Amino acid sequence: MIDFLSYINSKPMFYKKIDFERFPRVFNFLKNKIPPLKNVTQIIGTNGKGSTGRFLAQMLIQKGANVGHYTSPHIFSFNERFWLNGEDVSDEKLQQSHEILQEILGEEISNSLSYFEYATLLMWILFLKCDYCVIEAGMGGEFDATSEFHKKLNLFTPVGLDHMAILGDSIEKISHTKFTKMAQNAILNDEMNEISVKIAKEIAENKNAKLKFPAEILTSNEKAEISEYIKKHNLAKFQISNLSLAFAGAKFWGVEPDLKTIGSLKIHGRMEQIAPNIFIDVGHNELAAKQIAGHFSGQKITLIYNAFLDKDAASIFKILKPIIKKVEIFEYKSENRELIGKKIEDILHAQNINFNKFKKLENNEIYLVFGSFMLVENFLKFYGFKDEFSS
Repeated sequence: MIDFLSYINSKPMFYKKIDFERFPRVFNFLKNKIPPLKNVTQIIGTNGKGSTGRFLAQMLIQKGANVGHYTSPHIFSFNERFWLNGEDVSDEKLQQSHEILQEILGEEISNSLSYFEYATLLMWILFLKCDYCVIEAGMGGEFDATSEFHKKLNLFTPVGLDHMAILGDSIEKISHTKFTKMAQNAILNDEMNEISVKIAKEIAENKNAKLKFPAEILTSNEKAEISEYIKKHNLAKFQISNLSLAFAGAKFWGVEPDLKTIGSLKIHGRMEQIAPNIFIDVGHNELAAKQIAGHFSGQKITLIYNAFLDKDAASIFKILKPIIKKVEIFEYKSENRELIGKKIEDILHAQNINFNKFKKLENNEIYLVFGSFMLVENFLKFYGFKDEFSS
């Protein structure tokens, strides 16, 4: 049998057309063959899903429980998507789950599944013994593979414009797609935009679901503890709302988090400082750009950038322009998805932003590497950070 990594890498990660009926059919086939996951929290939104999920998983572990956190995409290793009781799952566990799944599915069904769909089924096998499962939607809600699992709680992070070809071309349409399969209990990030809040409340009322905000759940002392935690661990201020959402989710599960004992955020690439003058962030859309502009307000940075062709780079540069000293275009190869290419230069010319091709790092510059997971991965490999991230 082919090993799990060769098999998953044989599947394309991106598709021009998606069969949204395929995974529900496969899930219905499997639900009588594989036990259900326990105590599922599904996290949906445009930005902050990874941080929120990891914060929540770290808090649930304080209860002495077995906890799994499923997130995507990854920076270096496929294993990063499956965080089990405080560490990425091993190759051995992934191989075992792969072999179990192959035996149950059969070759025809297995080969029909997309990269993300197959990864989601691997998560199902890996997290069967977990007391709590924190699973992050890939890009949506209504059509996402993770939405087939029975969840007791939804956490919704801020919603913005992204993946518009699939989710919809407006905040209204994207919000409906993300909220329509809302669980009976849901908590919305306090930073959610007004349009999305209105739509979420309408859907919750129609479903007779309980919808709350962290600001309604947390005490003044807990809010103060969260702010202190962010300062102590030198995290970006926008992480306050993500941590607050996770804290409220933990309280739903009967956990009273002790922020003094959980340590810092154990996930890479979220406004992470990897050197005295280098920050990395895997964000790639307007909402992420707004958070970054706020974080570096009053400063000037050198932006190391590249992106996929379907991203609205013009809007991102417009948001970031007040903090940009110059842009350095970091070139790398992308086999499965077209990069924006020379269009970046045309956009930067039009917005009168200084730029050049990236050559090397200078000690007297403050750098932000921002644009996509793939950009961050290629930059870190280029500069030899992989070993530190794998430890």
